[in-house]
Amino acid sequence: MKDYLVRATAGEGQILAIAAQTTLLVQEAKDLHNTSPTATAALGRVLTGAALMAATLKEGQGITIRILGDGPLGSIVAVARPGSVKGYVAEPGVDLPLRSDGKLDVGRAVGRGMLYVAKDLGLKEPYNGSVPLVSGEIGEDLAYYFTASEQKPSAVGLGVLVEPGGKVGAAGGYLLQLLPGTAGGIAETLEKNIKAAGPVSRLISRGHTPEDILALLLQGFSLKIHERQPLHYACDCSRERLQDILLALGQEELQRLLEEQGGAEARCAFCSRKYRFSREEVTELLASVPGRKQEGD
Repeated sequence: MKDYLVRATAGEGQILAIAAQTTLLVQEAKDLHNTSPTATAALGRVLTGAALMAATLKEGQGITIRILGDGPLGSIVAVARPGSVKGYVAEPGVDLPLRSDGKLDVGRAVGRGMLYVAKDLGLKEPYNGSVPLVSGEIGEDLAYYFTASEQKPSAVGLGVLVEPGGKVGAAGGYLLQLLPGTAGGIAETLEKNIKAAGPVSRLISRGHTPEDILALLLQGFSLKIHERQPLHYACDCSRERLQDILLALGQEELQRLLEEQGGAEARCAFCSRKYRFSREEVTELLASVPGRKQEGD
């Protein structure tokens, strides 16, 4: 089954509800970055969270999530637009022993630090928000971000089931938000439903669709589905974009690459595609570096 998400409201419009299946796109990310099981779970959760958040945006808008923890995984980045997501983890090979309950130890691999969110809403400046990581488990951290930074009481469930051979068996997540003016008692009912439903990765591995998951989470509420949206992993890198990154290195680094390598090679962090720049191309880049002194100056 292809990856997709469902966007809905419930409780006569008092609850925003989004659920997604992301198994295939998380597997693609694992293949692209050759991630260990722990890194696969961490990156997969961030990718899924970004896809859920992007579903609240309009076409052409985008969101970037950066997790900067002090754990061995280092930074985790995901960039999403409605329907597509890409991302990477700084240390994809890091793996840790399982927790005492047999689950992957994502929290310890991420560690403590900060969660940063940047929303590109098509305005002059992006909207930026940040909160401390509360657990490193990603779902709890995003829920805290919504509540503390955007003042939107939320529940976020994210899960990635990694099979013994490293294959992604199931991945997905949900986002539930209480909209302004929500009646009392709704949060308590949602908490009970969330506890009864259990981990989202287990639900998906048992064949539950995003629609099924929302039905479980929103038992007792009227549910209205507004949209079903396909999801996929997509990188939009190009030679031009990587060229801009090389330019940002500055004159000294470009000169060093020219002398030591006779050119330059740049790799896209999101899809690992490599771009080779010849001696002539790097020489042209050097000539265009802003503020570069010309001979005889």
